[in-house]
Amino acid sequence: MNTAPAPMPPAYDSGDTAWLLASTAMVLLMTPGLAFFYGGMVRTRHVLVMIKMSFAALAFGTLVWWVIGYTLAFGPDVGGAGLIGDLDHVFMNDIGLTTLTGHIPTYVYSTFQMGFAIITVALISGSIADRATMKGWLVFVVLWLLIVYVPLAHWVFDQDGWIVKHLGALDFAGGLPVELNSGVAGLAVALVLRAPRDFARREERPNNIPLVVIGVGLLWFGWFGFNSGSALSDQGTAAAAFINTQLGAAGAMVTWPLVEKWRTGKVTTMGVVSSAVAGMVAITPACGEIDTLGAVITGLVVGAVCAFAITLKYRFNVDDTLDVVGVHGVGGFVGLIMVGLFATARISGQKGLFEGGGWALLGKQLVAIVSVIAFSFILTWLIAKAVDLTVGFRAEDAYDNVPGEEEERAYDFRTAEQLDALVSGTTAPGTARKNDAELVREITELLRDRGSRL
Repeated sequence: MNTAPAPMPPAYDSGDTAWLLASTAMVLLMTPGLAFFYGGMVRTRHVLVMIKMSFAALAFGTLVWWVIGYTLAFGPDVGGAGLIGDLDHVFMNDIGLTTLTGHIPTYVYSTFQMGFAIITVALISGSIADRATMKGWLVFVVLWLLIVYVPLAHWVFDQDGWIVKHLGALDFAGGLPVELNSGVAGLAVALVLRAPRDFARREERPNNIPLVVIGVGLLWFGWFGFNSGSALSDQGTAAAAFINTQLGAAGAMVTWPLVEKWRTGKVTTMGVVSSAVAGMVAITPACGEIDTLGAVITGLVVGAVCAFAITLKYRFNVDDTLDVVGVHGVGGFVGLIMVGLFATARISGQKGLFEGGGWALLGKQLVAIVSVIAFSFILTWLIAKAVDLTVGFRAEDAYDNVPGEEEERAYDFRTAEQLDALVSGTTAPGTARKNDAELVREITELLRDRGSRL
C-alpha cells in the first residue's frame, strides 16, 4: 500500500532559534528595567507616571508592531528604494509556524525586533519626565513608531534597506534606529514640551537610587540579548558581541567617574550606573564589527564624552530631564563613529580607518548619522507638536501635581507618619496621653496591619 511521504521538517536551526528566543526574552525585559531606572530617577510624586509610560510602550508598541509595524519594517521593499516595506504581512498575515527568516522562525525574529521598537520609544519618555500627559504619550507612541521608527528599522535592519544595501554603512545592533534615533527624538520632544522657567535652578535628585541600580542591572542583562542576539546565531559573532558589550560598559565606568571627580570632587552612584549605560549604548552599533581593543577604547571615549554631554542641557536650556540626549544620542553617535575607525571586516568585509580601510567607511557612517538625525528630529518635532495641539501633550501643572490621598502612591509614607505620632505620644486634643503599654500595643497592631512596610 502506497503512502504519502512524510512532510519535511522546517529548515530552521534549532540552536540559533533557541538562542534568539532567549535573547528576545532578555530584550523584552529591558523595558520593565527602564521603568525602574527612570522611576528611581524622578521625584517621588512622579515615580508611577514614569513606570506607566514604559509599560504603555510595551502594550501599544506590541499591538502596533503586530498590526502593521512588522510588515512596514520587514515586508518586501516598495519600489526598490530601500525606504519602506509593503503591506503583505498586515496582522502578520501569511506567516505561519514554518515561515522562516533566514534559518530562524519568523515569529521569533519578529518578536525580537518588536522588543527593539518598544524599548526605543520608551527611552524617549526620559526626555519629558514630569511634564507629559498620559493621553498625549499614548497617541505619540503609536504615531512615532509608525512614522519614525518603522522606516528607520527598514533602512538599517532589513536586508533591502537603503542604509545597509545602497549606502553600505555598518550598524550591528541598532546604533542608528535605536540609540541615535531615541536621543534625537528626545531632543525634539523636549523642545516641544519646553523647559519650565526655573529649570536651570531646579535640583533634580533621584528619589530611590537602589531602584535606579536595579533598573540598570536589568538593562545590562537585557543588553547581552540585544547585542548578541543581533547576530541571529549562537556562533562566534554572538560571542564577540557578548564580550564587547561587557568591555564597552567597563571602559565607560572608568572614565565617566574620573570626569565626575574632576568636575565636582566626588563620584556618585548615579554617575557610575549612567556610565555603564553610556558604554553599552556606544558599543551597540560596534559590538560585532570591532575587536576587544576597539571595544575598550569605545567605552573609555564614550564615558568621558557623555559625562560632559549631559551638562550641556543647562547651557542651552533644554530640559532633557533624564539625559536621553546626552547618553543615548551622544553615545550612539560616538559608537557609530568608532565603527568607522575600528571595524575589522569580521562580517561586512569593510575595514575602519585605523584598521587600514581608509576614509570610505567613516564617510558612510557620517552620511547615515546625518540622515537619521534629520529624519528623526524633523518628524518627531512635527508629531509632538501635532499631539500637543490636538489632544494635549504638555501637562502645565505637572511639576506641582501631587497625588491626592485617594490616589495610588509609589511609596506609602502614611504608615511612617502614623508611627511617628504614636512614638511621640501625640494624641487628639482633649484626650489623655497614652501610656507605654498602650503605645507598644498600637505600634504592634499598626505594623501587623501594614505588613511591616516601614
